[in-house]
Amino acid sequence: MFASGEALTYTNEKARSIMDRKTTVARMGRRKKIALIAHDHCKDDLLEWVDYNAGSLKKHDLFGTGTTGGLVAEQTGLPVTRFRSGPLGGDQQVGARISEGEIDFMVFFWDPLLPQPHDPDVKALLRIAVVWNIPIACNRSTADLLISSHLMDEEYDRIQIDYETQRRDLLEQRSV
Repeated sequence: MFASGEALTYTNEKARSIMDRKTTVARMGRRKKIALIAHDHCKDDLLEWVDYNAGSLKKHDLFGTGTTGGLVAEQTGLPVTRFRSGPLGGDQQVGARISEGEIDFMVFFWDPLLPQPHDPDVKALLRIAVVWNIPIACNRSTADLLISSHLMDEEYDRIQIDYETQRRDLLEQRSV
């Protein structure tokens, strides 16, 4: 990882192979666009975390799925742009915003013990977050570490693998 303005330097051949893949860089501004999502049994934990970190979070733009976004706004007074409830398409809306570069960071407290009716949507959302290489916190410890990082208040250049170019190159190789 590197902060904006720092030189990206790799010290060994294996690390340099990361850059040999087709990559792009997406810049996150100082004001991050953060999605807040929590399954029903995790909402209280997320609300406690948001309340504790309200001073830091107010410097950023917050987004949330249905009930979670409403609860965050109501209980903390922080402005939250709301999507539909997760099972009604909210997870997919967040995923679309990630792929469009409109969400930089996701805090998603999901319940690992209870099956959800929209499990395929949850898996798709997590997959999209990994594809676009955004920071993801799925539990309070990770959320604490990410929100307390000095990179939260700085511009940050996120390396993204250019899967479209890789796919095109692979197709060209196969056609030869």
